[in-house]
Amino acid sequence: MATVRSKAQNKAVSGAISLARQISSLPAAKLSLDYDAEADVLYISLKRPQKATRTVELEDEGVLLRYRGKELVGITVLDASQH
Repeated sequence: MATVRSKAQNKAVSGAISLARQISSLPAAKLSLDYDAEADVLYISLKRPQKATRTVELEDEGVLLRYRGKELVGITVLDASQH
């Protein structure tokens, strides 16, 4: 039986598949995703959420890399729906 999906559903499915492909290359055994729709920010924790000691902003990409010491522990994507 075929299922008819809307354009929004197709976009969501395509985005989820693309995200899954990219996440598989991250150095994490356990990760969590949180999305704040009001702020349009995606938070990716590569371990249990923990406080970062340093943040590096990737210029013109709207991406913040969060480090604890030398270890990458999280990624924040600003304006996530635009990526």
